[in-house]
Amino acid sequence: MQVKQFEDKNLSHYSYAILSDQEIVLIDPARDPQPYYDFAEQNHAKILAVIETHPHADFVSGHLEISNFTGAAIYVSKLLGAEYPHQTFDDGDAILIGQITLKAINTPGHSPDSISILAFDNNGKEVAVFTGDTLFIGDCGRPDLREKAGAITATRTELAKQMYHSLHKKLRTLPDDVEVYPAHGAGSLCGKGLSEMNHSTIGAEKMSNWCFGIMDEAAFVEKLLEGQPFIPKYFPFSVGINKKGSDDFKKSISKIKKVSAATAAEIIDPSVIIIDTRPQSDFKKGHLKNAINLMGDNSFETWLGSIVNPEEPFYLVAANDNELNTLIARIAKIGYEKQIALAISGNTGDVTMEIFDSEELKNNNRIFTILDVRNPSEVITRKIFQNAINIPLYELRDRAGEIPKDKPVVVHCAAGFRSAAASSLLQSQLNGTVKIFDLGEAVKTF
Repeated sequence: MQVKQFEDKNLSHYSYAILSDQEIVLIDPARDPQPYYDFAEQNHAKILAVIETHPHADFVSGHLEISNFTGAAIYVSKLLGAEYPHQTFDDGDAILIGQITLKAINTPGHSPDSISILAFDNNGKEVAVFTGDTLFIGDCGRPDLREKAGAITATRTELAKQMYHSLHKKLRTLPDDVEVYPAHGAGSLCGKGLSEMNHSTIGAEKMSNWCFGIMDEAAFVEKLLEGQPFIPKYFPFSVGINKKGSDDFKKSISKIKKVSAATAAEIIDPSVIIIDTRPQSDFKKGHLKNAINLMGDNSFETWLGSIVNPEEPFYLVAANDNELNTLIARIAKIGYEKQIALAISGNTGDVTMEIFDSEELKNNNRIFTILDVRNPSEVITRKIFQNAINIPLYELRDRAGEIPKDKPVVVHCAAGFRSAAASSLLQSQLNGTVKIFDLGEAVKTF
């Protein structure tokens, strides 16, 4: 048996191809199916099955497209309520691929319909478990994403209790040498403390993972519920897409209309939000009205889906055609590609932002309203300015009216990415009623 792990670093997502005797099973595939087709071709193998551990919230899966193209059967829990052709895969069910057997284990907790997949070699020995969003390396899945999404909903407390039993009554009982392959790593919002490691063993997790260290159910539930990260706006939306099955990846992104920056200003609707992904320096020199400077760094998809509402149209601006195409593909991974009203390539717009002199803030910060757009957990850990107002970036569009207008506003985050987005958002929403400054990377000097 060969296990090939595929990583999408931008979404901290792991998917898998299991190969045995030129037969392949895919687990939790990403939106773009091409890497899996390439792997199959390189190994002269055929994709026979696709298994979804649950309907994912943080990315759109390519399971239906892969099934339609290859003829592979899709296996999911009967509890998922899948709206595409599928075979149910729950406790007691098994799939034979080459010389290995894959058995389903119902492991609710992150979602009511979560399963893990236990792999047996040709001697009947358990060798690996693919845990989806149930067991991560160093953590377990958050239980608060399915209170209003999916075919089955459940309260976070109920799911936290289910997570305890899935971990302690099912996964903990596996042999210590069983390899653990999760669906996410560090940086994912599907948990709160994931390790940088991309795989582990049951024995290692029993020794080091806090989830196995708390044996009392009530104490486990309390610990799991506290301090979970925010929920991006797109999470319930992606659950719905995955339950139904997404459109073909390349066809979907090919339908997006693209124009040059030279013609964009003449045809855009001024009421539509603009996501401008160019570097801060270029954006501040000139951009279109209503533009938000959301740079295309590693967390671009997450922040796009936290600021822009599902099904809300937006314009996309990138520095050149290559960057534009890359970002469109990344946007499709969260199911937002149909919302791109127009894709614009090149420098555009005559609205500017003044470059802020951070020495003014050091000399007398009382003459400014300081807005901290970091997450609340970051502020608790370290408050950079004692007199700052904290409104996290993911809430700012809805709470911009809370910003005082009696003094100039200086926006900061931890390193400059979120403050660029937040300051440009406020410049658009407050429409000149107060001066907005971005502290940017200078925050590191405070």
